[in-house]
Amino acid sequence: MKSVFKISFILLIANLLLPFAAFADGDAASGEALFQKKCKICHTNEKGEKAKIGPNLYGVYERKSGHFEDYKYSKNMLDANLTWDDATLDAYLTKPKDVVPKGKMVFAGFKKEQDRQDIIAYLKSLHD
Repeated sequence: MKSVFKISFILLIANLLLPFAAFADGDAASGEALFQKKCKICHTNEKGEKAKIGPNLYGVYERKSGHFEDYKYSKNMLDANLTWDDATLDAYLTKPKDVVPKGKMVFAGFKKEQDRQDIIAYLKSLHD
């Protein structure tokens, strides 16, 4: 009986940790290259830079949605009350309109999971 409990416990822990493992393998250098190619046209990424069409993404990781001072967000983004962590960024970068309907983001999303994880790793690196 104890071994069944042990195995069940191990499987439970593994299932709880498995989703986090998917977010651990992004490459910031690849993410920076993708950012330059796909994101930079609308977003800035240096501390203190003014927003463009989209907000500055410096320090976005773990920031509340709609809280960059130099940008006028959509009402839906303000109301979303998200915290930009691995899970919310992954969902948003997959298909922004599914996470924030009627938001300003016109980019359709990244289909490849590795691309999303690379962008997330890069965004995590943009901080003091």
